Amino acid sequence: MMHTRVGWHVEMEFREDDQHTQAVALVRLPDGTEVRARGHASRHRTDVNQPRVGEEIAGARALNELAMQLLTKAHEEIDQASGRTSHPIHV
Repeated sequence: MMHTRVGWHVEMEFREDDQHTQAVALVRLPDGTEVRARGHASRHRTDVNQPRVGEEIAGARALNELAMQLLTKAHEEIDQASGRTSHPIHV
């Protein structure tokens, strides 16, 4: 039996100022499709400025959105191949 290895590389970029962090996540799939998602975080004015925490929150939100887009894409491909509506994939 032959096993195929496939790898995905996710790119994350951040933009931030003293109060806000924005993240963009990008994954390129082996079929050439690119899926992008965004996430954000806001620091409360009384919180200590910790840029890494903002990146973690914004990054996690972008990755969560990326996951949801990939699930939607998979559903569409299942539906097209089978000719019927697939059951929801729960996260």
